[in-house]
Amino acid sequence: MKNFVFISPNFPTNYWKFCKELKDNGLNVLGIGDQPYDELSQELKNSLNEYYKVSSLENYHEVYRAVAFFIFKHGRIDWLESNNEYWLERDAKLRTDFNITSGFQNDDIPRIKYKSKMKEYYKKAGLSVARYHLVDDMEGYRKFVKEVGYPVVAKPDNGVGASHNFKITTDAELESFYGQRHEGVQYIMEEFVKGQVCSYDAIIDANGEPMFEAGNVTPASIMDTVNNLDHSIFYILKELPEETRKAGRDTVKAFGVKSRFVHFEFFRLMEDQKGLGKKGDIMALEVNMRPSGGFSPDMMNFAYSTDVYKIWADMIAFDASTKPLGEHAYCAFAGLRDGKPKAMNYDDIMAKYGAQMKMVDRIPDALSGAMGNQMYLANFQTEEEMNAFFADVTREK
Repeated sequence: MKNFVFISPNFPTNYWKFCKELKDNGLNVLGIGDQPYDELSQELKNSLNEYYKVSSLENYHEVYRAVAFFIFKHGRIDWLESNNEYWLERDAKLRTDFNITSGFQNDDIPRIKYKSKMKEYYKKAGLSVARYHLVDDMEGYRKFVKEVGYPVVAKPDNGVGASHNFKITTDAELESFYGQRHEGVQYIMEEFVKGQVCSYDAIIDANGEPMFEAGNVTPASIMDTVNNLDHSIFYILKELPEETRKAGRDTVKAFGVKSRFVHFEFFRLMEDQKGLGKKGDIMALEVNMRPSGGFSPDMMNFAYSTDVYKIWADMIAFDASTKPLGEHAYCAFAGLRDGKPKAMNYDDIMAKYGAQMKMVDRIPDALSGAMGNQMYLANFQTEEEMNAFFADVTREK
């Protein structure tokens, strides 16, 4: 029986499903988390063979001792994973320290976590990238802005999501950013790309070949959603465009991805942009070597009538999928902000869209910055129907 250590299996709350499918496939699933066992959901308890509570997952020595205990009790660890962007570096360090070779190691982290390093590998995939500059002082910032012009985007080179991202359009905003930046954090400044964010989401086997492929589109930037406290909307595509599929597969090869669930982000240019491409071209944004966040895995299931938790667990256990795909649809996500005046309340939304609704839930506070507070997931057969839904649920009084 293979031993699988799952880091933080209780968050996000839907990740117990990964553990369930691993256990159903015959793996010995060992969880490490900071939530008391009695407070775990019954679904998660049923999906774990054993659970080790630490006082804080931030404390490496505690987590290290937990893995060491599991090795002492159960033998060699075959897999260690969190499927969580926040813990990617921690996962790699644990694998390196315990010689767990089934995932990224310490040496792999720069190219998969630092936005500046990602660009080198995106170029190997044949994709254009935004010009950028890593600087530590105002003189460097001003020099770069003079080269590319406003607007520019500044963000931590090693950051998660849209946290502390800035769109800078004037000298005054540049000065403001310089004063707000976190001391000791390396920022990357990039030229602004006039594009719509789209993604390639895939489960990749041990040979670097896709077992499952999908993609999403985010009409408004996550940076604007976070900074402006807007409602959050995005959707899983009914069919993955061939140009996105090609860009995704080429990126898999360039980064040497094997045995992982990935979420690669691209821009689709909304107009011709000098040095980047023509309207409609796909260009690089950033790679995420884990599933798309929040409830995206459930959305992929709804959109493709399948179970990506099962497909991922099949990849771990068998390196092949036993789960087919079914009928396709658009799956729409609307994350609505508390406190914003909305024309439709819960009862109104359910009365009109109840037949299409797949999931309704509150979004955990830790994810609400990018995703809103109240979530509605709904399936639609046409893009026009989906856009009408987005317009209805986000319309203000």
